[in-house]
Amino acid sequence: MADVARSGSWREELVSLVDDGIRYSGSEDPLTATSMDDLKQNPFNFQVRYEDPEPEDLKEQIKGFAKAWGELLVDLSRGCKDIVQQSLVSEDSYLVKKFGPSVTKVSSKLSFLNEYLPEDRDPVQAWPVIFFVFILALAVLNVNSSHDTPVPIVKKLSIHPPSASRLLLPDGRHIAYHEQGVPVDRARFTLIAPHAFLSSRLAGIPAIKSSLLEEFGVRLLTYDLPGFGESDPHPSRDLNSSALDVQHLANSLGVKDKFWVLGYSSAAMHAWATLKFIADRVAGAVFVAPMVNPYESSMTKEEMSNMWERWGQGRRLMFSLGRRFPSLLSYFYRRSFFSGKHGSIEKWFFLKLGQKDKALTEDASFEEFWQRDVEESVRQGQMKPFIEEARLQVSDWGFSLADFHLRRRCPGKGILPWLKLIYSKAECELTGFAGPIHIWQGLDDNFVPPSMAYYISRVIPSATLHLLPNEGHFSFFFFCDDCHRQILSSLFGDPLGPLDIAVDIDYIDQENTTNEEASPVDATAD
Repeated sequence: MADVARSGSWREELVSLVDDGIRYSGSEDPLTATSMDDLKQNPFNFQVRYEDPEPEDLKEQIKGFAKAWGELLVDLSRGCKDIVQQSLVSEDSYLVKKFGPSVTKVSSKLSFLNEYLPEDRDPVQAWPVIFFVFILALAVLNVNSSHDTPVPIVKKLSIHPPSASRLLLPDGRHIAYHEQGVPVDRARFTLIAPHAFLSSRLAGIPAIKSSLLEEFGVRLLTYDLPGFGESDPHPSRDLNSSALDVQHLANSLGVKDKFWVLGYSSAAMHAWATLKFIADRVAGAVFVAPMVNPYESSMTKEEMSNMWERWGQGRRLMFSLGRRFPSLLSYFYRRSFFSGKHGSIEKWFFLKLGQKDKALTEDASFEEFWQRDVEESVRQGQMKPFIEEARLQVSDWGFSLADFHLRRRCPGKGILPWLKLIYSKAECELTGFAGPIHIWQGLDDNFVPPSMAYYISRVIPSATLHLLPNEGHFSFFFFCDDCHRQILSSLFGDPLGPLDIAVDIDYIDQENTTNEEASPVDATAD
């Protein structure tokens, strides 16, 4: 206790420490302006000078507030995610047990959609964002296209007065058509050509000369598909009804013999339909850059891969929408050829043209022809026929191209077919299309990949395939006199000109006279 008493108070010890132990040299520090005497009296009475901080402006305060709230929301979302994973998405939860198998089954069927995602994107993170954008776009489309009303035509796209000849079909519809070449009574051959997507009866064989058709004695008939140009729409059209339209057109225009069909690009499916449903009326078929169903199941993996890799993401999306959600195509059509303005072929069809196609499409003559054809195609202002056409291209056609391969079909092997063959005297029958089939395909075609022509040649070995190096989708068929002559020569041989009516009449009269002399009429027989 005595030691404690001698030690004095702690204040005195602190003052003695300051007096004895702290020494300053030089001038006095401005921060230690308090004198030693004042420190002895009040050792903790330090006076420190602080500079006043600069006041924050409103922008920085808002920024800090938002940052703090963002951190709170991130933490909250992480907490909610953990709760959901532990309580709802765990293997023992009621939802997983009840809906897990169904979700797994649906996910496996939709796994092909992951191919459209970039390689560095996680599908688990990407698809919720895509689904949200899809719902938002669907809501906008529902508001903008609740009524299928004609699209208002702006001044940049001209609508011309009606000029087509029209026929009344048995179902009450009218079909518009166009004739070129020699008249019906002098035609050696009749060639009927349906038009491709975003085209009309005016296309036919683009810029073919009348003199060339007359040289070969060809009558060329083109017509507007239902809802295109000046033809009435069909309430429920398919490829069967398309073939029947061709048959009614031929019968109404006096085509008594068999006729040829020409299918260019996407019009190929209508030409194939005639070979399937009215084969007895078709003499032969010619295809230029023929488009096939890109989802054809009989294609090999290599053929399918070579075809799809030729197209970009935009064109792939159009095919996918046409197959699964065709109504969504109206969103893109309103912003392209139904916008009332002419546009670029590459932009409208999501593709990159080859060198020769690019040079041709930039020519003034082609541009004038193309724009006039597009104007005629969309003159009715209704998108439904175009959506139907896109849907038909990627849907089940109701037949396979392998059906046109000419082969002999005999009764199957086994006892029962053998007995049937003996007692019924059944014979092998020919199946397929017996007429000639010619295909022209440019190897620089980015619109219809050459792999489609290779596929047709594989499933129809009897078809004649003409490969065209350095030619594109348009360069061989549009504004090419030599190309047109090559096609007609391959189909009809040497040009013989139109039929000579006078010679034919004399021959018919002479034949009738000979028949009358050979079998005189018995006037007494009644």
